[in-house]
Amino acid sequence: MRVTERTSPGGGDLPASLEAAWGLRERPAKGPKPGLSLERIVAAAVAVAASDGLAAVSMGRVAQEVGASTMSLYRYVSAKDELYVLMQEAAVGPPEPLSALEAGAGWREALTEWASAQRDRFHANLWVLRIPIGGPPATPNSLAWWEQGLQALADSGLGEGDKISVILLVSNFVRSEALLMGDLAAAVTTRGVAPEDVVASNERTLRRLVDPERHPGISRLLESGVMSEPDDPDYEFVFGLERLLDGVEVLIRRTSGDVKSA
Repeated sequence: MRVTERTSPGGGDLPASLEAAWGLRERPAKGPKPGLSLERIVAAAVAVAASDGLAAVSMGRVAQEVGASTMSLYRYVSAKDELYVLMQEAAVGPPEPLSALEAGAGWREALTEWASAQRDRFHANLWVLRIPIGGPPATPNSLAWWEQGLQALADSGLGEGDKISVILLVSNFVRSEALLMGDLAAAVTTRGVAPEDVVASNERTLRRLVDPERHPGISRLLESGVMSEPDDPDYEFVFGLERLLDGVEVLIRRTSGDVKSA
């Protein structure tokens, strides 16, 4: 993140968080404490979020972790929102090369790999999903992920507007699924019981509450035995992503004229 004389990408002013993420901000000439740096502050904040959740991150807590005064942190980070941006940038990191692209596979294989890689990063840093989204991707790593997704669709035949719509659709699905599965896993951990016991308990509760006349659909679901089957933690992700990509495939075929519009 060290810089000398550089200008912002595209010229003009940038928010302080983006200047820091792109390495466009000068370091303080003299730090308030030997060894204190923006990298160390961000690393300490990430460690707090990983152990205690995003809500535990405060300038005071981070200052305590790095052994400095709270006010000294403001020489490096102007606000907690700025710190959040830098934490996400550090935790998620850049994407790995897509093997599907390197092997010349089609857009579907490449986009599946891209979405799965995003999901893995989110599951390793679930606290990141609690950071409010304040705008489109603009940090180096977030733009790298965005670019890679667009490259996966480069030969799809879609227009540029449809490509970015597909990327947003898939990204939102990945975020939503990771957040839901993370919350469910946390709930199981909090209860201190095995996942299959939680599922069995939930099924028993539903059987006590569901009225076949008022809830015929749920009653049929319970009677089918589906809820008693072993749980595959990846099933909902794979199922949902496949159905999304089925829809994208229809869009591509329509764009190429292979099928008639509805």
